[in-house]
Amino acid sequence: MSFIASERRYQQMDYRRLGTSGLKLPPISLGLWHNFGDSGHYDNMRKMCFTAFDLGITHFDLADNYGPAPGAAEINFGRILKEELAAYRDELIISTKAGYLMWEGPYGDFGSRKHLMSGLVQSLKRMKLDYVDIFYHHRMDPETPLEETMLALSDIVRQGKALYIGLSNYNGETLQKAEAILRELRCPFVICQNRYSIFDRTVHHNGVFDMARKLGKGMIVFSPLAQGLLTDRYLAGIPEDSRVRTDGRFLNETRVTPKVIQQAAALQRIAQARGQSLAQMALAWVLQKAPVTSALIGASKPEQIADNVKAVRCLDFTEEELRAIDRIAFDETDA
Repeated sequence: MSFIASERRYQQMDYRRLGTSGLKLPPISLGLWHNFGDSGHYDNMRKMCFTAFDLGITHFDLADNYGPAPGAAEINFGRILKEELAAYRDELIISTKAGYLMWEGPYGDFGSRKHLMSGLVQSLKRMKLDYVDIFYHHRMDPETPLEETMLALSDIVRQGKALYIGLSNYNGETLQKAEAILRELRCPFVICQNRYSIFDRTVHHNGVFDMARKLGKGMIVFSPLAQGLLTDRYLAGIPEDSRVRTDGRFLNETRVTPKVIQQAAALQRIAQARGQSLAQMALAWVLQKAPVTSALIGASKPEQIADNVKAVRCLDFTEEELRAIDRIAFDETDA
């Protein structure tokens, strides 16, 4: 596979610094949560990765449990990396996570030293990598001492298995405690990953948004398109080839309500007035919120990636637009 010239690729993106760290990410990153498991088509996966890279997307985000089956996304991406992208490894940021259930028994999930270290070793084997650029603890653990989890993350960096550390699905209070431990350990903790969209403002209520900004950490947000609800995908009903029909694990028919469709249609009218698609506006909306550095997109075909990347062309909103978006969204989120 041949890619476009490097100078063309990197001129397309205005790479953003992660908080106060030295690491930069593209404003749009590709998440492999969906469509890279055993139910996906390998050639389509390849094309999506190639399209993303040619458009300047250098960051590919995974987790050990992404599939189905768990581990499948890492296996498929590892194959693409080995066969097509190996020569570009130093131009890529590859992240993975551990913390959700991956194997049976008492060590198969959450935040123990045993789980995190074993989980990353398994991930590296599946992707055929010596290291990942960012390794996340995937979710807070109510039982394991926070010091144990943070020391394991720090040791992972010292062992050369990850360059940076991230925390995913943390709240502000726990984030502050974790950061203090990692700072004392001199561990390069640079990024938080949380769900955020026009429809989901949880990060404003659980303290993580303000705390990340206070601590100088970057944020990468997932589900900025609300699993497809903030696109034109469902405005005329539920397509048979949609995620609702083909998967249903994370977005099912009960969430595609007439009210949500009405809200999406109203938001689309604002987007059209801005010269954007609804998806582009939804991405632009999260990207103009400090401390958001990057937005993770999922895709089922290369054309969606190309369309989403166009969001970076117009990130500015008028106060009137922001108020109108809030009026529409608050009817649903009660945020």
